[in-house]
Amino acid sequence: MELVIGTKKWSTWSMRPWLALKHTGAPFQETLIELRRDGETADGLAAHSPSGLVPVLKDHDVLVWDSLAICEYLAETHPALWPSDASARARARAAAAEMHSGFASLRGECPMDLTAEPRAVGLSEATYRDLRRIVSLWGELLARHGGPFLCGQWSIADAFYTPVATRLRTYGVKLSDFGDAGPCGEYAQRLLGTPEFKAWEADAR
Repeated sequence: MELVIGTKKWSTWSMRPWLALKHTGAPFQETLIELRRDGETADGLAAHSPSGLVPVLKDHDVLVWDSLAICEYLAETHPALWPSDASARARARAAAAEMHSGFASLRGECPMDLTAEPRAVGLSEATYRDLRRIVSLWGELLARHGGPFLCGQWSIADAFYTPVATRLRTYGVKLSDFGDAGPCGEYAQRLLGTPEFKAWEADAR
């Protein structure tokens, strides 16, 4: 398999399936396209991606060009990427899908940058709403499943929220400001402590 990804310090969408693929233990080739280089980036992406975006997974004659679709494709042969229990699996899928399609204000106001120095910033009410929802979601799932990750053991849902944990760190966000955070802060640190994320971060730096 070949996974085409974007610049590691910025590309949250690339990070998610990369983490999932690393968790499978399957060998793969990594092809990195440097983002934010105008024509050079566009030319590089055009050679790999029908959508002109990263990530893209190539597996022989199979081409998958969306982060969540890539993770679902991987889960077909590595089912441990989702919880084994059907109800937990449904909640994990819903959580991942919510991240995939939502939280636009947090994304725009607090972009991931793994080489930025941590700093406190002012946030808009729209981003406050996003963070309150994340705290509520994390708290509910951690309480229901008992941790250590959202739905028990590490899953694709946790891959999808790992970039959020980096944003909390970079922008000095205190989850206690957005509701009853409970174990959410510990969970965010747990995401940043996985060997897979640490390897990605080391490459980014």
